[in-house]
Amino acid sequence: MEYFETIEYENETSLEKGTYENCTFTNCIIPQADLSEYEFLECKFTNCELSNSKLRSTAFRDVTFNNCKLIGMMFMECDNFNLTLKFNECILNYSSFFKLKIPNTEFVNCKLEEVEFAEADLKNVLFDSCFMKRATFFRSNLEKADFRGSQNYSLDPEFNILKKTKFSLPDVIGLLDKYNIIIEQ
Repeated sequence: MEYFETIEYENETSLEKGTYENCTFTNCIIPQADLSEYEFLECKFTNCELSNSKLRSTAFRDVTFNNCKLIGMMFMECDNFNLTLKFNECILNYSSFFKLKIPNTEFVNCKLEEVEFAEADLKNVLFDSCFMKRATFFRSNLEKADFRGSQNYSLDPEFNILKKTKFSLPDVIGLLDKYNIIIEQ
């Protein structure tokens, strides 16, 4: 497998299989790519599209995505050893983090519509100003997670660990959705 270090990629439409360390990817449009068994170490993706790409045993270690389109990404298929991700202003709709251990991950100003977080370890995860309509949380560890500023989340406190989890008004009412009650101001 090839090794690429400290290279700036711009406007790429494909990537050679290999290990990428300390590389930057800008305006790369490679939806539906097969990134299986690739390694990305300390890399940054900016204004890229990787939607519906295959991630079987893909390694993401200290990787940041800025303003990227990552729709339908099955992150649960990644190599989970030292999986470290940051997402800023990304669209992650219909993606899955099922059963992943991703403590301390940051989702800032992201669209997380219908994203699956079931059975995931989300300790200390930051969901800052995210839109989370129909995102799934079931048997997830949300201890010390921060949902302040996020909208449209719905999760059942009986089926998730919420110790010291942070919420803000008015969106905290998403914790009561299962009761189908009417709350007026």
